[in-house]
Amino acid sequence: MLLKKAIPSAQSLLVFEVAARHLNFTSAAQELGSTQSAVSQQMRGLERQLELQLFTRIYRGVALTHSGQQLYEAVASGFQQMADCLQKLQKTRCRRYINVASDFAFAAFWLLPRLPQFCDLHPDVEVRIVTSQAQLDPSNQDIDVSIVFAKSNPSTLPSHLLCIGDVFPVCSPALLEQYGAIKSHKKLAALPLLNLGDYAGQGWLDWRGFFKQRRSQVKPSDPVLTFNNYTLLVQAAIAGQGVGLGWGGLVDDLVDTGMLTALRSFSLTSEWGYFLVEINAKDRLPAKQHFIDWLLTEHRPIQT
Repeated sequence: MLLKKAIPSAQSLLVFEVAARHLNFTSAAQELGSTQSAVSQQMRGLERQLELQLFTRIYRGVALTHSGQQLYEAVASGFQQMADCLQKLQKTRCRRYINVASDFAFAAFWLLPRLPQFCDLHPDVEVRIVTSQAQLDPSNQDIDVSIVFAKSNPSTLPSHLLCIGDVFPVCSPALLEQYGAIKSHKKLAALPLLNLGDYAGQGWLDWRGFFKQRRSQVKPSDPVLTFNNYTLLVQAAIAGQGVGLGWGGLVDDLVDTGMLTALRSFSLTSEWGYFLVEINAKDRLPAKQHFIDWLLTEHRPIQT
């Protein structure tokens, strides 16, 4: 059956929805910018077309018949679905920014140095970075993409593993020159150590855990400095204040440029890595999809 023959005009259904919602033709006319008589006439015409009684005229208003109530529920639901769809389409068309949540380390050492590449590819997309060490909150509808440091899939939401990298000691070239070649756990343990403390319950290694996973009987010396922020620890290592633990994928650029020296002979593989998590996977905003595609296909993957 053709919809044109089966369904009255959209205008008459719109007037019906307003009249049925108000149960008063005068109030409906005020909302529509029309007159009471015009609304009443349109509703009589609709009833004749459908060969159904939709309203019962009562004192100071109207009441819906059983048929009218059924039609109202269908029409109201249909208009609401159309309104929701149009709102989503308008949002998709107009919104040209995305909110990306990340911890401080990933944002500072991986994302920010590479972000100009994405901006060159998509100059009309604004990336808004939200940094936090808090655990992922899937109910946060303000976030489009979250980059989470975790041991396994951090959420029931769609996610992609970005990297599981190696962990190895790093220090400034000047500090290494001062202490000479580091070839044993004993000498490494005796160096001024920069330690990462309780880091929001995440799996960042401290020196005791590092030597344990290396199956070394050597106990590290007490750290000269302890941080609860990985970016500060790395800055202290660059400044020559001690030796820290470097995470592959985060400090590789600093090693490549010579700001840090990596003692890769002491490397071990971490069980923790970074995951890309889509908070609102059904909301396929072009800006968000561009960012996800770029992150997953970036020419220099986050791996060691």
